[in-house]
Order: sequence, then structure tokens, then C-alpha cells
Amino acid sequence: MASLSVGGAHSSLRIPSLFPTPPTIRMLKHHPVLNCTPFFPTPSLFSPKNLSLRSSNHRAGIAWMSTTTSPVGKDDQKLISGQPNEKVVQVSSWIDYLPKEIQPFAKLARVDKPIGTWFLIFPFAWSATLAAASGSIPDFRNLAVFACAAPFFRGAACTINDFFDRDFDKMVERSKERPMASGAVTPFQGLCFFAFQLLLSHGIFLQLTNYSWIIEAAFIFLSCTYPLMKRLTYWVQAYLGLTINWGSILGWYAVKGSLQPSIVLPLFLSGCFWTILYDTIYAHQDKQDDVKVGIKSTALKFGESTKEWITGFAIASIGTLALTAYNAALGRPFYVFLAAASGQLAWQIRTANLSSPADCNRKFVSNKWFGALIFCGILLGRIFP
Repeated sequence: MASLSVGGAHSSLRIPSLFPTPPTIRMLKHHPVLNCTPFFPTPSLFSPKNLSLRSSNHRAGIAWMSTTTSPVGKDDQKLISGQPNEKVVQVSSWIDYLPKEIQPFAKLARVDKPIGTWFLIFPFAWSATLAAASGSIPDFRNLAVFACAAPFFRGAACTINDFFDRDFDKMVERSKERPMASGAVTPFQGLCFFAFQLLLSHGIFLQLTNYSWIIEAAFIFLSCTYPLMKRLTYWVQAYLGLTINWGSILGWYAVKGSLQPSIVLPLFLSGCFWTILYDTIYAHQDKQDDVKVGIKSTALKFGESTKEWITGFAIASIGTLALTAYNAALGRPFYVFLAAASGQLAWQIRTANLSSPADCNRKFVSNKWFGALIFCGILLGRIFP
């Protein structure tokens, strides 16, 4: 049974523990640099020897922290004694508890990172809710069907992305451990997994009230060609916007069986502008590696003017959402939530540290709240016209 040491290095008092010492703690305890035991002083707290020991351990602690954080930009490097290249620590997730044969495929589908699935669901949910009759709730059956299909469709999109990018991913710090880049999954296995997920999502899409194979085929085409755009244009985030917001077209059609351009088009454009905003912030994580390997992005295109550009896209997204609401005759509750969502975007842009990959990722993930606010606004605006 593991036990907990109390006191300094010379203390003999040990208290039994009901829980085994985690492997990470055992590793730190015996590591020559990360050993946490010397941080607890001996009884002579203020002896010169111990003051020197505590000072050296403080410096070791700083060195330890600077090598276990996420990669940072130039501004952050000044705060950690000029560390130019920081190591990325892979944080464990629930995937690690799955059978070893399944783990690479679960990572390939990004099942432990649901934010991409939310970005697929929101445009569909917005559109399907807008298509509901005034004064009534949306058809939750269609929402449930798409919510079930979205993880598989998103997983297929991630898989084909990693298939095309496997050689580039090997040279990018954040993505070099992805299954196909690391060799845990072969390209052939990846393609088979892609087809399997696509088949599952297709079977679920067929359960929509009104299904269109043309809309789904366009959805698949955009998803499969998106990875290639990184080689061709700096506006790859705009192409991603077309791809990930295609659900706004599918959502309206699933309910109505037809399209109403005065509502669907501005809604689709608002989602595209929003995607450019959040994915430009996301792309700033890899901008240094992207330059080295020849990958294009709006983060590189906008450069030091990124905040001015994404402010413009935020205004465009909010403006087209307001136009959508006006054309759909939504009630006043929508505009209250639209104002709150505008504040969320303003907070992102104002506080984003584009030189810090960790902060860029936090701002990127925070967009789930924007999507949720807009959905709540549309729902209440439809129920209370």
C-alpha cells in the first residue's frame, strides 16, 4: 500500500494512504529535476544551508513549469526567462481507458474534443429552429437526428483531413502525435475508417423528415476538399466556413422540404463570418510551424492586423444574424441574446493573446457559448414572436 511522507527528507513519519500513489507522482518523486521532496525544508528553516537549498529548488521549480506548459509566443517567452521552445505535454483523456486497438481511431475521430461537433450542430439547430412555425417549438426529432449524425460526420471530416495532412502533421508540434502522422494508423486503415463513419452518418441523415442527397453530397464534397485548400489559398478559413455551416441549408430543408433564400442565405453567411473569426484565432496556434511547412491560413494573411480583420467579420456575422431575424419575424427575445452574443465576440477579440497558443485555444473553444446564445435567442424569439 502506498503511503504519504510528511516532513523533510530526513523525516521518518509516514501516514498510510487508502489510495495508491498515481504513476505520475511516483515519476516526479524519483526524477532528478522534478523531485518535489526537497521543496519541504528540514526543521532548521532559516539555516544558510536550507536557504540555499530552497533557492535552488525554486529555480528548479521555475524550470519545471516552463517545460511543461503549452507552446507560447514571443510575448510569453519573455516571462519565462527566455525559453525559446517549450515542450507540449500530451494531457491524458478518457480515450486512454479504451482498449488499445480502439484508441488510435478514437483519437483520429477527435471524440475527446467535441467542440468541432458543436460547430457542426449549431448551424443546423439555428436553421431548423427558424423553420418552426411562429409561436411553436421546433421539431426536436430532426434536431435529434442531426445531433446523432454529427459526431460521425465530423469524425469522417477529421479523418480525411489527417489523411491529406499526415506528412505536414509530422512537422507541426501540436499535431505530430496524431494517429496517421505517428504511424499508429496506416493511410489505408484511415480511409476505411473514413468510409465507415460516412456510411453511419448517411444512414442517420436518411431519417430526417425531408432528405436531399444533393445537399448531403455537397456537404461531403466540401468536407473532403477542405484539407486541400490549405495548399492553395490563404482564405482556407472561408472555405471551412462554407463547409461547416452547410448544416444551415440542410436544417431548413429538413423541416420545410424547400429553401427560403431571404432567411437561409443571410443565416449561412453569418455562420461563415463567424467561422472565419474563430478559426483565424485557432490558426494562430500553428502560425510558426505553418510558415515552415508551407501551409496557408488567414492567421498568416492578416498577420499583425488580425484583430482588425476579425472585428470586421464579427460585425458582419452579427449584422447578417440581425437581418435573418428580421426576415424571419423573430420576437424581441432574440435581440437580447444577440446583444449578449455580440458581447461574447467582443470579449474574445479584446482579450485574445494571439502570441499564446494556449489562449488562442481557450478563445476558440469559448465559441460554444456564442453558438448556444444564438440558439437560445432563436428558440425564444420563435416561441414568443
